[in-house]
Order: sequence, then structure tokens, then C-alpha cells
Amino acid sequence: MALPALLRTPEITPHEDYGFFGPDSVTWKVWSYPTSLTVGFQRAVVIEELDPALVAAVDKTQGIYARPRTRYDRTLRYFAMVAFADTRSTSQVADVLVKVHSKAVGTDPVTGRRYDANDPDSQLWIQLTGWHSILKAYEMYGPGKLSEAEERQYWAECAVAAELQTCSPDDIPRTRDELRAYYDRMRPELIGSGIAKKAMHHLLDASVMLPEMPRIFAPANWVVGRTLRAATIATMPRWMRELGGIKQSRLVDLAVVPVMKIAFLLANLNKRVKLELLGFLSPMTKPVVAPIFYGVPPTEPVVRTPAEARELYGYDKPAEAHLELRARQAAKVFDEGVAPSEEGIIESEPILGRTGLEVATA
Repeated sequence: MALPALLRTPEITPHEDYGFFGPDSVTWKVWSYPTSLTVGFQRAVVIEELDPALVAAVDKTQGIYARPRTRYDRTLRYFAMVAFADTRSTSQVADVLVKVHSKAVGTDPVTGRRYDANDPDSQLWIQLTGWHSILKAYEMYGPGKLSEAEERQYWAECAVAAELQTCSPDDIPRTRDELRAYYDRMRPELIGSGIAKKAMHHLLDASVMLPEMPRIFAPANWVVGRTLRAATIATMPRWMRELGGIKQSRLVDLAVVPVMKIAFLLANLNKRVKLELLGFLSPMTKPVVAPIFYGVPPTEPVVRTPAEARELYGYDKPAEAHLELRARQAAKVFDEGVAPSEEGIIESEPILGRTGLEVATA
């Protein structure tokens, strides 16, 4: 008699190597729990919008409004690749992302300042809000706080991941106090502008990122969306909520915690359920995490550093990569007053998935 579908082991393609962290890392421990790529990821993309430079780029493309499902799937896959994928494909996507971000330059209509998605300060904000959000969700709705040693290791691993961005790993906080100090420095720079509030409220609506379902499931879809929204807001400090114009009572903050703890605990009990749930939310992310969920060893069981991977595969450090293209894109926007090219987008599609756009590289 065949096993029920959810008990069968799916066909899984192993990764080439263990990537930049591996099974002994705290990153795998935290990021493989179902809180990470749900509430943790949603929290990250919501609070990122408080950076005026970042939200200016987001608002200019309108991608989160016109193609929310595609943007969600591609971004979540990138997050997962950094944590779990092999070093070859992750190094490739990090390099391509510099080219994709080269077109995200312009002038912020709120502050009047120029922005550049490859700017190290912007990349540091994305890196830290992402890794902190994943950890915060794990602490609130998962097994709880890490030990002091595990927490130090987690932030050391975050610094490793920062080598895949244009920011410097030296700027990554290594303790909770250092992270608080970073947020204290950033607070005067953050703005709850109209476009920021619009983006934050939009991204808190999980339903815009879910696949279309028959109308009969609409009530369940509404409940799931509202619960995820409440859970994500509950992880945010009051000052962030005030900047974003987000309101939620302390009663809801308290009530959602046991509900989500139980839900995530149950989801984590069955590997196939956890994998299929992730596949429902983000089909492109499913093959990235499947070998980790099922403990499928890679073809070469080694962990490499970003420096080793760059030397092995022939990539530059992201901060030093594609400088000519980045200068050309900036000249188009700031000197010629024309739109930048879409170079990099086509290259990214085989790795991150289709954008749904008709793009040109000229």
C-alpha cells in the first residue's frame, strides 16, 4: 500500500556543496524553521521600506504593486540561496544582482538625495533588517532565544553573508547591543513618508503574494493573511509602527504569539508538509531548501568561504564588480536624463525566476 503523499520523500536534486554555512551552522538552524521564510521574510521587506533611498527605488519601478507575486518569489529565492544553496550558484546570483541593481539609481523625491541600490549603506540596511527579522521571528514564534554563543555565531555568519553584498562585513554587528546601536544610528535617517507607508501596508497584506485560489478558499485566505499580518506587526517595535502608520493593540500582539507558536510547531513536525507549504508560497524557493529539509548531502560535502568561491569561480567582490556598467547606468539617469538599461534582468531569470517583464539590454 502506497504511503500518503505527504509522507513520501520527494525526488530531490542535491546541491553541489554545503554552501557558505552548512549543517553545523546556526544559520541553518534558524533559517530552516518555518518562521523564517514566512513572518521573518515579511517583516524584513516591510521595515526595509523605512529607508527613503530604498523605497524611492521600489516606488519608481512599481514592481511590488504590478507584480507582487513574482517579486516575492524571486526575492525569497535569493534569501534562501544565500543561506542554503551551493557556492557556485549563490556566487553567480550575487554577481548578477549587482548588475540588476545597477539600474536602481535616481533621485529620491522626498529627500532630494540621489540613491543607488548598490550603495554599501543601503545594502547594509537590507542585510541587517533581513537577518534580524529572521532571528526575531524565530525567537517569538519558534524555539526561542539562542544561547549567547549561538547568537555570536549567528552574527558572525551574517558577516559572511555580507560578503555577497556591496557592504562590508566589518560593519555587521556581532552582538544584540551592537545591533541596537545600529538601529539608533539609523533612526534619524528613516522616514515614514507617504510612499513608505503605502509600500509597508501593501507588503503586510500577504494575500497579494499568494497564488490565485478558487473563490471557495477566500475566507481561509483572508484569515491566513490577517493572522500573518498581525504576527508580523507584533514583531515590530512601536517606533517602527509609528513611522509606518501601523496600528495594532497590545492585546492582539499578545494573542497572536501562542497561535503562531502552535501553528509553526505543527508545520515543522512533517518535512513534506513544511516543504509543500513553502512551495505554495514560493515555488522557486522549494528546490533550494528541499535538500536541507531532508538532509540530502551535496555531491561535494564541503563548506567554502565567499573568498574561496570567488577565486574558484572567477567573480569579483560585489563592491568592485561591474563598475563600468554601474557608471554607465548612472550617467544615463543623471547626465542624459534617460532610463537605465535592463541589463542583468535577463541574466537573473534562469537563477531567480521569470520577472514577467519584456526587457531590453540596450
